[in-house]
Amino acid sequence: MRFQDQNTTPREPSLAEQRARRQAIAQQEREEQEAAEAAQKADQKAATKRKILIGSGVTVGLAGLVATFYTVAKPTNETAVCTDANGVIQNDQYCDESFATSHGGHYSGGFWIFPIGSGLGSYRYNYGGTGTIGQRVAGGTFTAPSGNTNVSTKSGKTVQRGGFGISGKTGTFGGTGGTGKSGGS
Repeated sequence: MRFQDQNTTPREPSLAEQRARRQAIAQQEREEQEAAEAAQKADQKAATKRKILIGSGVTVGLAGLVATFYTVAKPTNETAVCTDANGVIQNDQYCDESFATSHGGHYSGGFWIFPIGSGLGSYRYNYGGTGTIGQRVAGGTFTAPSGNTNVSTKSGKTVQRGGFGISGKTGTFGGTGGTGKSGGS
């Protein structure tokens, strides 16, 4: 008899039924384990993609920062002319440290000042001005340019070396880096 009512005790499952149940439970456990492994692999893959994306962004940002720095840090060139206290262009030697000190001159407040009895007055550089010796300087400024500027005279003497690694020390010519030394020397 296949029908059982509430008063009948259930029968023991057959060996085939027991084996089928065990196989079904094992199959279910395998599927759950495979699903957990697939989810873990998907999380790892997503984390790797995220790290690569972040790393790429950092690399691109860093490359942009370095490129910007090199563009900004590239020194500009400026020409300096030696002028007297009236702004008349003089020979470059009057603004030269070795010439001035050999004639008793000293540097003060942006000027090379020579002793009163020497027949020499006071001299300083004009940056960016134009003209020839004996003429009043046209344009330019008496303020030394930034430390990121290469300054030289028309005769080719370097007054200030600019660029990457400037020491920032005030030099003998009134501008930063006037000694011609860079921070890396």
